[in-house]
Amino acid sequence: MEQADKVRFVEIEISSSKRSRVAILLYIESGILFALGIWLAVLGLTHDKKELAPLLGVIVFALLGAVGLFAAGRGYKNGKNYGRSPAILSNLIAVGVAYYQIQGHFYIGAVIILILALPTLYLAFSIAKNEG
Repeated sequence: MEQADKVRFVEIEISSSKRSRVAILLYIESGILFALGIWLAVLGLTHDKKELAPLLGVIVFALLGAVGLFAAGRGYKNGKNYGRSPAILSNLIAVGVAYYQIQGHFYIGAVIILILALPTLYLAFSIAKNEG
């Protein structure tokens, strides 16, 4: 095997490893967002004081976001590029959400979001850089 072929093989292995890690992180984010949507639905059914339209909007967006993150994770797992932009955009939004949680002194929530969002962003950007 020539040196160039060996280098290319190692690059493919590293890229595959990064893709699987991004997929796992996206699956975790999807599960958390899905659980949040279900929790909000249960909360809406069990509490009397609520505005129905905004609550339904948040639930629908949470569930759609969970499905989108899951699809992006499948794209990364299968070596496709269609999950790249949604994964990056959703995690950039998550960093913004964490910023506002820090402003509201909800540090635990911000740390949890940042623990998931920052590694996902780093790996997704490095995959995009290496694969063009």
